[in-house]
Amino acid sequence: MAEPSSSLSSSKDELFQLIKRLGTYLALKMSNLFSISLQKLDPRSVGAIAGLAVAIIFTYRLMRSPAAPPRRQPKRQAPTTSSSSISTQSNATLMPSGACSPSEDLRAQNVVDEFFQPVNPTLGQIVRQKLSEGRKVTCRLLGVILEESSPEELQKQATVKSSVLDVLLEITKYCDLYLMERVIDDESEKIVLLALENAGIFTSGGLVKDKVLFCSTENGRTSFVRQLEPDWHIDSNPEIVSQLARFIKYQLHVSPIRPERTAPNVFSCPSLEHFFGCV
Repeated sequence: MAEPSSSLSSSKDELFQLIKRLGTYLALKMSNLFSISLQKLDPRSVGAIAGLAVAIIFTYRLMRSPAAPPRRQPKRQAPTTSSSSISTQSNATLMPSGACSPSEDLRAQNVVDEFFQPVNPTLGQIVRQKLSEGRKVTCRLLGVILEESSPEELQKQATVKSSVLDVLLEITKYCDLYLMERVIDDESEKIVLLALENAGIFTSGGLVKDKVLFCSTENGRTSFVRQLEPDWHIDSNPEIVSQLARFIKYQLHVSPIRPERTAPNVFSCPSLEHFFGCV
């Protein structure tokens, strides 16, 4: 029984000697710093410095030492517990305190999966990507924007495709869009403009009536396109697409039947909305 007491006393003596040496060292450094000789330091000053040193040491040891985990109290099991409850308690005892339960792991994995889930691009992003950031676009009306396919039909009616409206409005947000078509008379022009206005193209988008151009021949539409020098031209006439391939950076040939590619800068698709993935 005397050995633990002797060991404890020895530890205290060593700590006291350490504190004493540290206090003397700090007193010496302080005296050198402020040009004060050791003879002028009274015992009270030395004791104050030693107390400061002890406080610093114990604070440092307290911050470095990890907090001890609380001791777990053993649970007393009733003699009548079933084998299933014993198994559950055994599993709980074997599981370390820092480990996560399977349900917590699953919830954490779900959060990670949801965070890294790929985001679907918006229609506006798709339009800009497909048009390669082109800023000016020209497009014919018949067979692309309108249901009708001939100038003769426009003398009676003009119907805007509902499926193309969203794409058309997105194009007007990012591009300078010009619509053009060959018509037989002035009445056809009024019918087309009224159909576009009723569809909300002039109010919801950035298109104005002055950017809807009409001509009396197919060559007139070709002249429009060459004068405007767009980044993209959209047409359903293969002859015009072929003629403009040398002058226009990109073209989209709208055709229900996929034609042979006539030039590397000419793309083809069954419809305008299909080209932008809206169907």
